[in-house]
Amino acid sequence: MSQQRSMPPAASLPPTSLRPLTSHPEVAAHSLRALHSVARRGVGRRSAIALALCASAACSGNTSVNQPAPARGQRPGGQRPGGPAGAGGTPAVTGIGVGSEMQRLYRSMGLLAGAGTIPFVASVSFLRSPTADSTLTLVAMSLPSRALGFGREGDRYAASYTVRLELRQGMSVVKQLESKETVRVPTFRETSRTDESVIWQQFLRLPPGRYTLSVSVKDESSIRGASEEVSILVPRLASGAIGSLVPVYEVIPRTTADSLPRLLARPRSTVTFGVDSMLPVYIEAVGPEAPTRVRARLIGEGDQQLWERDVDLTARGSARDFTLGVPVARMGIGITTLEVSAAGRADTARTRIFVSLGDDLPISSFEEMLTYLRYFATPDRIKTLRDAPAAQRADVWAQFLRSTDPLPATPEHEGLRDYFLRIRTANQRFRDDGQTGWLSDRGIAFVGLGDPDNIYDSGANDPNARVRQQVWEYREYRLQLVFIDQTGFGRWRLNPQQMADLQNAIRRRMASRP
Repeated sequence: MSQQRSMPPAASLPPTSLRPLTSHPEVAAHSLRALHSVARRGVGRRSAIALALCASAACSGNTSVNQPAPARGQRPGGQRPGGPAGAGGTPAVTGIGVGSEMQRLYRSMGLLAGAGTIPFVASVSFLRSPTADSTLTLVAMSLPSRALGFGREGDRYAASYTVRLELRQGMSVVKQLESKETVRVPTFRETSRTDESVIWQQFLRLPPGRYTLSVSVKDESSIRGASEEVSILVPRLASGAIGSLVPVYEVIPRTTADSLPRLLARPRSTVTFGVDSMLPVYIEAVGPEAPTRVRARLIGEGDQQLWERDVDLTARGSARDFTLGVPVARMGIGITTLEVSAAGRADTARTRIFVSLGDDLPISSFEEMLTYLRYFATPDRIKTLRDAPAAQRADVWAQFLRSTDPLPATPEHEGLRDYFLRIRTANQRFRDDGQTGWLSDRGIAFVGLGDPDNIYDSGANDPNARVRQQVWEYREYRLQLVFIDQTGFGRWRLNPQQMADLQNAIRRRMASRP
């Protein structure tokens, strides 16, 4: 297996490609093995199970995206990947397709979120090419392994998918790329992961200008697929300009503008609050005018500065770079903007970072997170979190985690893990109860108290009964809950006294926690 590391001067290259590099989530892949171990120590997260490094007709390589930045004093809005507002490129983009809450959230960060049956997220980043008449453009895509159809392949499991890229200017197709990849994993458990577990990325060299970018992915074992189309503005990066800020899992910097950085991008730009400690972000400037020092700042809601640091860029030939560890503890739940600028220069590179509570929970603000905790923590504890100043929220949250962790000797908070699992389960199990599953009457009981010790359903004996009852028994709390379905459509309700009894039992359970 060979890897093309340099970018020849010709506008077209013979197509070459690398098969996906696959590994167990705790074992690094091939030539990036050492970097995986560093990433795990520094970030506290598992590495991706697959990395596809492909080659296009313009150049080969790998990379990730930068988000457009909001105007000063505004919260991150609905811009998408594209053009240059500052050296990093903060585009105006028009997207097609309506997605889920998570799709809308990722799109608000400037990312592509596929509309269809495969929930992919993609980013676009811009770095300097050897000459100003082209810009090194990275398209990176991630999808959960559970979106693919895996089958047995000897003692492993394998799935194939195809990615298609098309760039147009007006009616003219400028570039097309089709890449068929295969992911191989050692265990069945790896096939059902919901996180950013499969990453595909591609470097392109494009003349500056506006393009329509179409991205699609298809599972080769089924009809599942998704696509997204956006308008991007490829910036013209002058010598010494700071390129896009690229969130990464790992990186080996390049030394010249005619080579490629070896990096594994983080297309979702997402970290998990209370789990991840740092987010590595690659900063690069190429050319004799590259700054020797830059200032990095984290900007939160209301244009509040949460953190700043001066960074000395490391000289490597004609390039200068630094992989910045952005402290997750200084960010709150939701979307935060990272800004990097150099003294005496007007341009600023920006990217958006999403701090989540975990996959499948589209919580976009600290306040929204507190509403999810209503059946986990007492009102006094939630009030302490709510009253904490924004700059202290991470510290207060860390204290909350320590005080509520049932097994503090383990790295995982089992209490919150199980609680949010119940929320996700309730949203599926009780989705027909007339409102969001975990806020339905049965959902409240399940999330607050867990599975009942016994369930009796009158409809099991008399399916023609006009009014059905479900009786849930919780022996520990000496509680019987009688849910009544008077409509026959499975919308189960408690009467007011029973709901009061349920709320009292949940409060007793919350008060019993340390």
